[in-house]
Amino acid sequence: MNDTPGWASPGSPSDGREPGASGPAEPADRPGTDRPAQPAEPAGQPGAEPASPGAKWSKEQPPTGQWSAPTGPQTPGQTPPPPAPPHPGWGTPPHAGPGAPGGYGGYGAPGGYGGWGSGWGGPPPAAKPGVIPLRPLGVGEILDGAVSTMRTYWRTVLGISLTVAIVTEIIVVLLQGFVLDDTGSEALDDPNATLSELGDALADTTINSGVIFLISLLGTVVATALLTTVTSRAVLGKPVTAGEAWRDARPQVAKLFGLILLLLLIVAGILTAGMLPGFAVSATAGGESGVALTVLGFMAAAVVTVWLMVRLSLASPALMLEKQGIKKAMSRSAKLVRGSWWRVFGIQLLATIIANVVASIIVIPFTFLAAALSGDGVSGFLEGGGDFGWTFLVVSGIGAVIGSMITFPITAGVTVLLYIDQRIRREALDLELARAAGIQAGPGSGATPGS
Repeated sequence: MNDTPGWASPGSPSDGREPGASGPAEPADRPGTDRPAQPAEPAGQPGAEPASPGAKWSKEQPPTGQWSAPTGPQTPGQTPPPPAPPHPGWGTPPHAGPGAPGGYGGYGAPGGYGGWGSGWGGPPPAAKPGVIPLRPLGVGEILDGAVSTMRTYWRTVLGISLTVAIVTEIIVVLLQGFVLDDTGSEALDDPNATLSELGDALADTTINSGVIFLISLLGTVVATALLTTVTSRAVLGKPVTAGEAWRDARPQVAKLFGLILLLLLIVAGILTAGMLPGFAVSATAGGESGVALTVLGFMAAAVVTVWLMVRLSLASPALMLEKQGIKKAMSRSAKLVRGSWWRVFGIQLLATIIANVVASIIVIPFTFLAAALSGDGVSGFLEGGGDFGWTFLVVSGIGAVIGSMITFPITAGVTVLLYIDQRIRREALDLELARAAGIQAGPGSGATPGS
């Protein structure tokens, strides 16, 4: 019998030896032998021959695997000694039966008797010095880390978000009140408008929306840049003030604006290239074919734009945290997103939906209040008409500021934590973060400071 690593039952005949063959002698007092004792022959008796080893074997051998350890001579009525416990670390636990996990010859059940250590239930928990555990993160942990950062460092986070939101909204309100007009929306609502008027109105509306989107995007980027430092410190469990965040982000702000400008130019170039064939056909041949080709080109360009923007979505935290240039930050983002495009896209889309839902819950009541205080009231606002002046812009702007103050930390925090998560998965950043937090990295580490 040989069912344990490097072990065999003592004296077992299952190794190929037959009874009577030469080999190790079996103890004469082995239990289970019923051969009567023979009187010893006097030593030196003439004609005496030495006993053969095979003469001490019984003709009926026990089945293979049921040999017991040799014991001393038993006296009638004496209780046999109990079997010895299995060797620690090998064999069957006392409570385990045949076929149980960790049986004879096994390594023992994890955490049980004979295992590698009592209570073993898997790898040790990851260290968590701050808002996230230092290991690859799930979707819920990324969202929870963004919310935890806002809740733990609310003075710094809300201070930065409120400042950026106020500056951004003041610029938007001033542009809407003095520069941008709403004549385009009136022409779009007029059923008697000519095709030329509708074209001019559509162009004006597109320009107005584009300017507002650009200002809002710049505000979001600035908030993300300032909140990147806060979130990176929150991962290590270290507090940071708004002044420290600004001093850390200030050397990279110019590069960040250059990065955003370059991304906007890339988007504009892709959309223009997609719609250019349709414009050319409309200018030469005209008709519905040119419009259809323009729409198809725009849709194809939009798909390419979304793919590229997700691929470059981690360039901002890479630029801020790694102190890289614009080109290097874009290549770093493309490297980190490669192979995980759908995951990055899904998490960012989910964060955007959550942020917009929260913003809508706050902004919509302020919008109805602004409509009730100015122009033709709520009915005129719902019908799409009415004269909305400065009162409407100011009151609705207050709601937008409050909404942005809450949504900025969510979108910025998710972007930074997604960047950290991708680096943990690809570059083992968790080891560097553990050392930076003063936690011993290695097997068995996982206790947080103070735990």
